[in-house]
Amino acid sequence: MKGVAILGSTGSIGDSTLDVIARHPDRYRVVALGARSSLEKFVAQCERFRPEYVALTDPTAAAQLRTILARRGVATEVLAGDSALADLAALPQVDIVMAAIVGAAGLPSTLAAARAGKRLLLANKESLVMAGSLLIEAVRQSGATLLPIDSEHNAIFQCLPPTVAAGPDGRPLGVRRILLTASGGPFVDLPSEQFESVTPAQACAHPNWIMGRKISVDSATLMNKGLEYIEACLLFGVAPEQIDVVVHRESIVHSMVEYVDGSVLAQLGSPDMRTPIAHALAWPDRISSGVQFLDLLKIGRLRFEAPDGVRFPALALAQAAARAGGLKPTILNAANEAAVAAFLEGRLNFARIATVIEAVMDNMPNGSIATLADVLAADAEARNRACEFIVGSGKVTSMPRSGAGYRA
Repeated sequence: MKGVAILGSTGSIGDSTLDVIARHPDRYRVVALGARSSLEKFVAQCERFRPEYVALTDPTAAAQLRTILARRGVATEVLAGDSALADLAALPQVDIVMAAIVGAAGLPSTLAAARAGKRLLLANKESLVMAGSLLIEAVRQSGATLLPIDSEHNAIFQCLPPTVAAGPDGRPLGVRRILLTASGGPFVDLPSEQFESVTPAQACAHPNWIMGRKISVDSATLMNKGLEYIEACLLFGVAPEQIDVVVHRESIVHSMVEYVDGSVLAQLGSPDMRTPIAHALAWPDRISSGVQFLDLLKIGRLRFEAPDGVRFPALALAQAAARAGGLKPTILNAANEAAVAAFLEGRLNFARIATVIEAVMDNMPNGSIATLADVLAADAEARNRACEFIVGSGKVTSMPRSGAGYRA
């Protein structure tokens, strides 16, 4: 029996993780659940899985949770506050940590899991983008196992056997390039002149995947693929020029690795996050995930095309950050989080998300990462600058409840 902590249990990744675990009660037990403030859903999870510990970063919500669980006879210790999730990640009863807290908020608990030597299932790509060198070093020093949950990086991991050795430059020998697939998002065919009237509801309606609001908007701008581009460089030790992004609308081929002998290995599967979750939970074994098996004859056709860098400039911004290294990915991520939040709140036009990110990147110098303080300082400054650009952009401060579009 492996003890599992799920940080971000009320999100889509958390839901899928609990679904896989429920299918294997003889292999896994839920030791801890953590979230930010989604109380109603969190209570239902606590009642079903009876974890020893739970944590909510919102102290008010945590106090309410204590009362509700006591009333319902659920004997669970409730932690609260910003450090509570990190405390869960380091519990001695926990063998596996699913890091699925969205955005920069997930960095402290992800680092805590790495430093505690856990099997770290990384669904929080922002942690690696913000502080990749710190996270990788924490994994190395503690002997933790880092397994990627993003479907694309999990696919690459499956296509890069452990026997692939690294050369003197640290890059995997025999690998020519990584082909990172992208669905293209909901606006892959939308004329760019219509981007100004895109609503949050439209941006969050992904054609293939069920995801949270922030990552759905990132997918719509292709920033999600840009963050994954940076993440792939760090996870697999390849140079930015060894990664090509390929739009694959069907989301069946999750990524590919091309070798110098001409071989291309691909991982295929239904667009369902339970596949990479089950793979990482059981690795190096395989367990059932509940995912529908592929019917290639029914699918019939798989298409691949180049991304449109003119209509989706966020991808190029992320690629530039990857090449620059240092604090540039941190700055990119912070500006993006601020811009996406403003868009979801009706304070920023969809078409200007990338404009804000570019402005912040151009107005902040790069620097090296020596400590977590360096990362947090750059993150805070980038968010402040993004907010200044957003306020100065002349956008409305609220949107109609109907979700109608808006313009400057």
